[in-house]
Amino acid sequence: MRFDTPATTNPIDQMKVVGQAIPRVDGPLKTTGTAPYAYERHDVAPNQAYGAVVAAGIAKGRIASIDLAAARAASGVIAIVTAEDAKDLGKGDMNTAKLLGGPDIDHYHQAVAVVVAESFEEARAAANLVRVRYETTPGRFDLEAERGAAKTPDEDSPETAVGDFEGAFAAAAVKLDATYTTPDQSHAMMEPHASIAAWDGDQLTIWTSNQMIAWSRGDIAKTFGIDKDKVRLISPFIGGGFGGKLFIRSDAVLAALGARAAGRPVKLALPRPLIANNTTHRPATIQHIRIGATRDGRITAIGHESLSGNLSGGSSENAVQQTRLLYAGADRMTALKIADLDMPEGNAMRAPGETPGLMALEIAIDELAELTGLDPVELRILNDTQVDPEDPERPFSQRRLIECLRLGAERFGWAGRSATPGRRREGRWLIGTGVAAGIRNNMVATSGARVRLDADGIVTVETDMTDIGTGSYTIIAQTAAEMMGVGVDRVLVRLGDSSFPVSAGSGGQWGANTSTAGVYAACVKLREVVAQRLGFNSGDAEFTDGSVRAGNRSVTLAEAAGADGLVAEDSIEFGDLDKDYQQSTFAAHFVEVGVDAATGEVRVRRMLAVCDAGRILNPVTARSQVIGAMTMGVGGALMEELAVDTDRGFFVNHDLAGYEVPVHADIPAQDVVFLAGDDPMSSPMKAKGVGELGLCGVGAAVANAVYNATGVRVRSYPITLDKLLPGLPEMVG
Repeated sequence: MRFDTPATTNPIDQMKVVGQAIPRVDGPLKTTGTAPYAYERHDVAPNQAYGAVVAAGIAKGRIASIDLAAARAASGVIAIVTAEDAKDLGKGDMNTAKLLGGPDIDHYHQAVAVVVAESFEEARAAANLVRVRYETTPGRFDLEAERGAAKTPDEDSPETAVGDFEGAFAAAAVKLDATYTTPDQSHAMMEPHASIAAWDGDQLTIWTSNQMIAWSRGDIAKTFGIDKDKVRLISPFIGGGFGGKLFIRSDAVLAALGARAAGRPVKLALPRPLIANNTTHRPATIQHIRIGATRDGRITAIGHESLSGNLSGGSSENAVQQTRLLYAGADRMTALKIADLDMPEGNAMRAPGETPGLMALEIAIDELAELTGLDPVELRILNDTQVDPEDPERPFSQRRLIECLRLGAERFGWAGRSATPGRRREGRWLIGTGVAAGIRNNMVATSGARVRLDADGIVTVETDMTDIGTGSYTIIAQTAAEMMGVGVDRVLVRLGDSSFPVSAGSGGQWGANTSTAGVYAACVKLREVVAQRLGFNSGDAEFTDGSVRAGNRSVTLAEAAGADGLVAEDSIEFGDLDKDYQQSTFAAHFVEVGVDAATGEVRVRRMLAVCDAGRILNPVTARSQVIGAMTMGVGGALMEELAVDTDRGFFVNHDLAGYEVPVHADIPAQDVVFLAGDDPMSSPMKAKGVGELGLCGVGAAVANAVYNATGVRVRSYPITLDKLLPGLPEMVG
């Protein structure tokens, strides 16, 4: 099915099942501990052995020698594989560095060997006996120090210009010129990267924790130099990813290498310290923002430049992309720079680009409000735009940011905010409120599904779509139930298997909208097959209450399926609507904080997100996505930072003891409001994503609230005590 004209009335519009607050269909499996996560698949392959990674102890250099004698002689050891043993190992298209290093070392904790043993304890003990001697070479580990060597990345549209930014900025009555920094951050998902690999001749099966099955299947095939048809990836449940599992990582490759060497299945999980340095992370940024405005607050010039670092050949963190769309202004400029660093690979993390970009831009907008004497909500409303600011002939398909801001301000009690920082106190606590806008584009991708109808009237959906805790099982079941006229209890959803039709996968906030649209397409075809078998006109057939009706005739779906059942398969393919109309989602985030006037301790007291994201397929799962994102935003604002050892080139706090994330005590009352409505330009579902939108702008809302409480403007995240204490107002009795 091709989607190239706006959606009209269709069966999803009935909203009998879609749009309803249906509990997760996979909830019982997860709450009883019976959901099969990758490392726990003891049943899928007999006689599993265990793998342990030997990780590089330097960030840059070469392996001079590697002594395996003690490890080979250790109890229970079956096999050891190094790069020397895997000479023909390739590199996937989506990996910047090889997942098995040697003799050259590209970054700290790059895998250099895998040890396979009978038990986990034996594998780990033997891995500790591998002796590697290195020859180190100087490396580049400090983003600030490499600013002078930064270059324009080899990416589409890294620099944009409309009008005369420099001239307009110079002529502006009000000018803001400030630099903001965001740190490296870890995905810190609960489930580590984990895989079980088994070979059957030249056929490789990997049970793994991965968000994008088709991408990763292709990269595994390329890495091992085998045909893609000989690779099967299975990932039905994923314990969090946040972008860290978009691509194949060393756990899958090393498990497969170990299994081939051992001649039996091998399971391998990356220990927590390896996740920060061995896998991917969100890169740090240094952002320079300049905004010119009239005295009444209208933006006339807006410029945003950002620098990030990565391994040579890696991509940049596109922290300027939201600035191209969020506010009006005739004269505009954005630019990206990237510095080569010999640090672990930077790559996508939840809302890549927008998260750090809005952490800077939305503080800058707050500062502009202060310079012009306008309320921060009103300044944002004043500079709203209903068209792409870089291409005024291109309207937004739907943009209700003003409604988000006004409704949020009303519900949050924004009118009671003190416009003068540091004025509101409750005992020793300084109280402040902050606001920030959020934007995340609505991206679409081809997505397929197979739908079966059996003799019992059960509808089974098969697609390689994944569920990373987002509710994919539930919204896909709702889609099929709505289309086929049955209850959710009559739908079986099977996900995360490369033998199923290729879907959009989980990432970029595109998963829910496009995967359900793919199921919609397959169900349209199945409805046609059912109607044809019964001699009905498919346009007149009504699917409801487990039956299909046309005129005075009604047949149950079970009868229509017959003993052999019926099956249909299709994909949703998108035309140019996303080119003709800018498709985005919007949010207004409001935060109240208390700051201890003596210690600088920050406590978030309450939070509100108002979201404009098209049709909400399930308000329960959507709300869960947004409050989880809001929680991540608090972490990014106040505590999360991978600390770089700029001498040795690694992240020092590479575990959950040193890398702090919010806990329950850090997160008080959270409220989420979804604007009612749908977007027919997006897909037949008329939906858009919310999973990343919920994070976009949250960090800045916290930062702006801290400023309102204290009068201390922090432009370098995270906002820690040392940055607040010197500027806190004196205590008063």
